[in-house]
This record gives sequence, structure tokens and C-alpha cells, in this order.
Amino acid sequence: MTIPEHQVRPDVEDRPEGDFALVQTALAPNGGAASGAGAVAEGGEVQVLASGWRLALRSFLENRLAVVGVVVVVLMVLFCFVGPLFYHGNYLVANPIFANQAPGAGHPLGTDPNGFDVLAQIMHGGQASLEVGFFAAVIATVIGTIWGAMAGLAGGIVDGIMMRFVDVLLSIPFLFVVLILAQKYGASIVDMSIVLGVFSWLVPSRLVRGEVLTLRVRDFVSAANVMGASRARVAFRHLIPNALSVVIVNVTFQVADAILALAFLGFLGFGLQYPHIDWGDMLSGAETALQNGYWWQVYPVGAALVIVVMAINFIGDALRDAMDVRLRRR
Repeated sequence: MTIPEHQVRPDVEDRPEGDFALVQTALAPNGGAASGAGAVAEGGEVQVLASGWRLALRSFLENRLAVVGVVVVVLMVLFCFVGPLFYHGNYLVANPIFANQAPGAGHPLGTDPNGFDVLAQIMHGGQASLEVGFFAAVIATVIGTIWGAMAGLAGGIVDGIMMRFVDVLLSIPFLFVVLILAQKYGASIVDMSIVLGVFSWLVPSRLVRGEVLTLRVRDFVSAANVMGASRARVAFRHLIPNALSVVIVNVTFQVADAILALAFLGFLGFGLQYPHIDWGDMLSGAETALQNGYWWQVYPVGAALVIVVMAINFIGDALRDAMDVRLRRR
């Protein structure tokens, strides 16, 4: 239905259209517009003026699991980074005299075979796990976003070659390559983050490339090309910002995957090296500890790992539902 020009509100008419904006104007039958967001004109409909980002935030906050996930992640960050300021447990100097002590006074979660305080280990191991998870996710997302955007924008033979290169890397067993590189280069948090990030950008690149393929045929991209914008400017100024919803959702899953990958490496004995410690290192002797009845050396750190990964996955699922208009709750 075409609305006569005298019934169109100027402030709505001048609003730029975008993929992430929602503007609905309700007009009264007599030609007058309802005033204010959510106002109801007599005989008319409800007027809604809200940006897509606000709708996404509202949808995210309506997801209780997502809110719980955010709270859990924040509490875990405080526990790992602020907790050591108040609790000074031994996690660096071996002391066989206090080995394998059960939870009690002085050691709330007991000690391990080296006499290290388990609670202090969980705190400092959580620092390393979270830092590696976030750093690796940032590295993987940056590389994958740039690669996917360039491939999708170039198209044709260039796109085919770049994506076949991604397919070749995806065919290589991820764990084997990371094990080899981690043994040689993964001595510190930065080194391990680089190792995991460099081999985790493949999936983000495919996601971004698919999003760019749908965006590059839009009018705003055609207008930029007609005005003489370079490919780099089109990619960084127009395509990547409009693909942020995919990127943001993928970052959360990248963090969870990196934390789990570091735990796998630590469990197999290829994780961080002394004096650094991660949750996987603490679980490396889990079988022996359980056989001997030392449950406090396994269950607390295992629970911390599971809780953090689940919380991050809850956040990622909620972000996906909130930013995809097809999944967003109305």
C-alpha cells in the first residue's frame, strides 16, 4: 500500500535503511501519525521505533541462560584474577610434606602430589586458560575475517583458490598439528595463543565469506564501487562492519574451543610449561588421583572447566538467536 506524501513523517522518511535497523510507523486513519515510540493513535496501530542493536540486546537479555552465562563468566574472571590478591596459596614451590592432603584448614581444596595448593592452582590455571582462550579467539577471528572478506569480495578464480587453500588446511588433523607445534613453541601463554589462533581461523573465514557473498550484491556496495572505492575500502568500510553479527557470535565459540583445546593439550602433557599452569595440566593425573581417592584433585578443576565452557556456549547461542532476525523472539 502506498502512503500519500502528506502522511509520511519527515523524521522517518529521512532515516537511512540498513540491514540492522527496524522502523515501523503507524498512522491513524485520518492521516495523523501516532506520537512517540509505543504510542497508539485513535483507530491506528502501535508505533515502534527501535534500532536492530537494541532489539538484539533486548532479545539477549530475555534469554535467562545467556544472562546466567554472563554472570558466571564475570564471576570466574573475578575468581581467577582478583582471587589471588586475597588468597595466597602455594602453587610454585614443591613441598612433599604437604602432598595429597585432603581439604581442610589452610588448604580449602586440599593439595596435589607436589604439595601445591589446589585452590591456588585453579585460580592461576584459570588465568592462563581464559587468557589463551580470548587471545587465540581474537587472532583466529581477525585472520579469518580478513581472509573470508577478501575471498568473498574477489569472487571467481581468486575466491576458488583461497577457499581451496582453506579446505586443504581443514583436511589436516587439527590436534596432531597443534600437538607438534605446542611441544616446540607452546611454552608460554602468548606462544600457545598464537599456535591455537593460527590454526583456528578456518571456520570463521568460511562464515565471513558466506556473509560477504550475500552483502556484495547489495546496493550500498554497488554504489561504493561506482564511486571508485578500492576493494580494501569496500571490505573494511562496508562488508566487514555489516558482517559483525556473524563475527561476534563466532568469537564466543572460538573462546570455548580454545579453552578446550588447551585443556586437551595439558591433559596429554603438551600444555603450558612451568611456571605456567592451566586446567588441563591439573587434570593430567586425574586417573591416578581418582584411583587413590584424591577426588579434590579432579572434581573442582573439572567443574570449573565445564562451567566456564558451558557459560560461554550459552552466551554464543543467545547472541546467535538475538542477532539473526529469523531466530529473534518477537
